[in-house]
Amino acid sequence: MYFDDHPPPHFHVITRKDERIAVVIETLVIQAGSADSRDTAEAFEWADGQRTKLRAHWKEYSEVQPQKGKKR
Repeated sequence: MYFDDHPPPHFHVITRKDERIAVVIETLVIQAGSADSRDTAEAFEWADGQRTKLRAHWKEYSEVQPQKGKKR
């Protein structure tokens, strides 16, 4: 996940072959990029059980604006 990233809420996966995908948190559908499913299966399995945490991190990193004078 990147700070101040664009919607919809998503996370990024980089495989060992340097393939890159962006995955929508709610649906676990690939939003952008492509990668061999054999190389992303573990990430999808992990994400399926971590959606609550992923949503919270998305909100913290990309929706909540830092207070003036404070760094994230």
